[in-house]
Amino acid sequence: MSKAHTDTARAANSENCNQVFVYGTLRAGESNHALLATQRYLGPWQTCAGYTLYDTGPYPAAVAGGQTRLVGEVYTVDARCFARLDVLEDYPRSYTRTLITTDYGDAWIYLWIAPIQPHWEPLQGDWCQRTGGLNL
Repeated sequence: MSKAHTDTARAANSENCNQVFVYGTLRAGESNHALLATQRYLGPWQTCAGYTLYDTGPYPAAVAGGQTRLVGEVYTVDARCFARLDVLEDYPRSYTRTLITTDYGDAWIYLWIAPIQPHWEPLQGDWCQRTGGLNL
């Protein structure tokens, strides 16, 4: 199958995708996890290297590009929860959504698209292991 055909098929299926990969405040034990409390947890997962994760202070910002593997969790979410996640993530102003392939199937990941601030520190890929984090 050609790459163009695969991309077209994937785009057509993306409208029905209701899985999300979360790597920050939506993870278990973090400040916004309550939004996922009634959703179906599929399991832990780690992306391949290819991101940079920044500590903005109250939440992380992952951007495409870099050598970092993001550590997180995959959930199946209903349409109402997905809409709430879009509001939380300020989609499409601050974050965009991109489909990634996980062990649980395709899942949306929210990636930062607003300007990176010079005082933001890069992290090693696991938001929960940051200095001052909730899950140390």
